Amino acid sequence: MFKFAQRVRRFVNRLPRTLANREDAGQLVRASGWVAANYWEAQEGLSRKDSFYRIKVVRKESRESGLWLRLVDLGDDPELPAERDWLVNEADELKKIFSQSWAKMTLLSEFIIT
Repeated sequence: MFKFAQRVRRFVNRLPRTLANREDAGQLVRASGWVAANYWEAQEGLSRKDSFYRIKVVRKESRESGLWLRLVDLGDDPELPAERDWLVNEADELKKIFSQSWAKMTLLSEFIIT
Protein backbone atom coordinates (compact mmCIF):
# COMPACT_ATOMS: atom_id res chain seq x y z
CA MET A 1 0.00 0.00 0.00
CA PHE A 2 2.83 2.36 0.80
CA LYS A 3 4.46 1.76 -2.58
CA PHE A 4 1.09 2.32 -4.29
CA ALA A 5 0.76 5.70 -2.57
CA GLN A 6 4.34 6.61 -3.52
CA ARG A 7 3.82 5.62 -7.14
CA VAL A 8 0.61 7.66 -7.30
CA ARG A 9 2.52 10.71 -6.09
CA ARG A 10 5.18 10.29 -8.78
CA PHE A 11 2.41 9.89 -11.37
CA VAL A 12 0.58 13.02 -10.17
CA ASN A 13 3.76 15.10 -10.39
CA ARG A 14 3.93 14.35 -14.13
CA LEU A 15 0.35 15.41 -14.92
CA PRO A 16 -0.43 18.63 -16.80
CA ARG A 17 -1.12 21.56 -14.48
CA THR A 18 -4.80 22.26 -15.10
CA LEU A 19 -7.52 23.34 -12.71
CA ALA A 20 -9.35 20.00 -13.03
CA ASN A 21 -6.16 18.01 -12.54
CA ARG A 22 -5.25 20.03 -9.47
CA GLU A 23 -8.57 19.10 -7.85
CA ASP A 24 -8.67 15.49 -9.06
CA ALA A 25 -4.98 14.89 -8.30
CA GLY A 26 -5.45 16.22 -4.78
CA GLN A 27 -8.29 13.77 -4.21
CA LEU A 28 -6.18 10.97 -5.71
CA VAL A 29 -3.21 11.71 -3.47
CA ARG A 30 -5.44 11.78 -0.39
CA ALA A 31 -7.26 8.56 -1.31
CA SER A 32 -4.06 6.65 -2.05
CA GLY A 33 -2.52 7.88 1.18
CA TRP A 34 -5.57 6.77 3.14
CA VAL A 35 -5.18 3.28 1.67
CA ALA A 36 -1.74 2.99 3.24
CA ALA A 37 -2.58 4.80 6.48
CA ASN A 38 -5.72 2.82 7.23
CA TYR A 39 -4.05 -0.48 6.40
CA TRP A 40 -1.36 0.32 8.94
CA GLU A 41 -4.01 1.33 11.45
CA ALA A 42 -5.92 -1.91 10.85
CA GLN A 43 -2.78 -3.84 11.79
CA GLU A 44 -2.69 -2.01 15.11
CA GLY A 45 -6.45 -1.93 15.62
CA LEU A 46 -7.54 -1.04 19.10
CA SER A 47 -10.34 -3.55 18.82
CA ARG A 48 -11.84 -5.99 16.34
CA LYS A 49 -14.46 -3.38 15.49
CA ASP A 50 -11.75 -0.80 14.79
CA SER A 51 -9.88 -3.25 12.51
CA PHE A 52 -13.12 -4.02 10.61
CA TYR A 53 -13.73 -0.33 10.12
CA ARG A 54 -10.18 0.32 8.89
CA ILE A 55 -10.36 -2.52 6.37
CA LYS A 56 -13.65 -1.10 5.05
CA VAL A 57 -11.98 2.31 4.69
CA VAL A 58 -9.04 0.75 2.80
CA ARG A 59 -11.50 -0.90 0.41
CA LYS A 60 -13.41 2.36 -0.08
CA GLU A 61 -10.27 4.46 -0.63
CA SER A 62 -8.90 1.90 -3.10
CA ARG A 63 -12.10 2.21 -5.10
CA GLU A 64 -11.93 6.01 -4.95
CA SER A 65 -8.30 5.98 -6.08
CA GLY A 66 -9.41 4.12 -9.20
CA LEU A 67 -12.07 6.75 -9.86
CA TRP A 68 -9.68 9.70 -9.56
CA LEU A 69 -7.10 7.91 -11.71
CA ARG A 70 -9.69 7.54 -14.46
CA LEU A 71 -10.66 11.23 -14.25
CA VAL A 72 -7.28 12.93 -14.52
CA ASP A 73 -6.23 14.48 -17.83
CA LEU A 74 -3.01 12.87 -19.08
CA GLY A 75 -2.12 15.54 -21.58
CA ASP A 76 0.41 14.62 -24.26
CA ASP A 77 2.88 12.50 -22.27
CA PRO A 78 2.99 9.15 -24.11
CA GLU A 79 4.10 7.24 -20.99
CA LEU A 80 1.24 8.32 -18.72
CA PRO A 81 -1.53 6.09 -20.15
CA ALA A 82 0.44 2.91 -19.38
CA GLU A 83 1.27 4.17 -15.88
CA ARG A 84 -2.35 5.09 -15.24
CA ASP A 85 -3.51 1.67 -16.46
CA TRP A 86 -1.06 0.01 -14.06
CA LEU A 87 -2.24 2.16 -11.15
CA VAL A 88 -5.93 1.58 -11.95
CA ASN A 89 -5.28 -2.16 -12.05
CA GLU A 90 -3.41 -1.96 -8.75
CA ALA A 91 -6.26 0.00 -7.13
CA ASP A 92 -8.74 -2.62 -8.38
CA GLU A 93 -6.58 -5.45 -7.03
CA LEU A 94 -6.29 -3.74 -3.64
CA LYS A 95 -10.05 -3.31 -3.56
CA LYS A 96 -10.53 -7.03 -4.30
CA ILE A 97 -7.97 -8.09 -1.70
CA PHE A 98 -9.55 -6.00 1.03
CA SER A 99 -13.07 -6.99 0.03
CA GLN A 100 -12.04 -10.60 0.58
CA SER A 101 -10.28 -9.72 3.83
CA TRP A 102 -13.34 -7.91 5.11
CA ALA A 103 -15.61 -10.81 4.14
CA LYS A 104 -13.33 -13.30 5.92
CA MET A 105 -13.12 -11.10 9.01
CA THR A 106 -16.91 -10.81 9.07
CA LEU A 107 -17.36 -14.56 8.68
CA LEU A 108 -14.79 -15.30 11.36
CA SER A 109 -16.40 -12.78 13.70
CA GLU A 110 -19.81 -14.41 13.24
CA PHE A 111 -18.29 -17.82 13.90
CA ILE A 112 -16.55 -16.66 17.09
CA ILE A 113 -19.63 -14.86 18.42
CA THR A 114 -22.03 -17.79 17.94
